Amino acid sequence: MIRRRVVVTGRVQGVFFRDTCRRQALAAGVTGWVRNLSDGSVEAAFEGSPDAVDRMVKWTRKGPPDAVVYDTTVTDEPLQGDDDFTVLSTPR
Repeated sequence: MIRRRVVVTGRVQGVFFRDTCRRQALAAGVTGWVRNLSDGSVEAAFEGSPDAVDRMVKWTRKGPPDAVVYDTTVTDEPLQGDDDFTVLSTPR
C-alpha cells in the first residue's frame, strides 16, 4: 500500500473534477479525498495498491473532459488508513 498527494493546476474547478475523481477512485479501489483549493487548483490524496494509486495519479494529469490541466505535483506521504474516498468541502 502507498499514499500520494497530488496538486493539480489549470482549469480544474467548475468542470466536475472532484466528482469524476471520486468516481474514478472508487472504481480503482483507492481511498483518500479530493478538494478545491482557494487558488483555483485541486488537491487530492490517494491511498491503495501502487498500481491503483499510479492509475489515479495518471488520471489527474488529464482529468475529466472539460478540464485543462497545466501541471500536476505529486508527493509521497505516510499511509493514513482512510476507509473511503470523499469529496471535501473544507480544508483538511
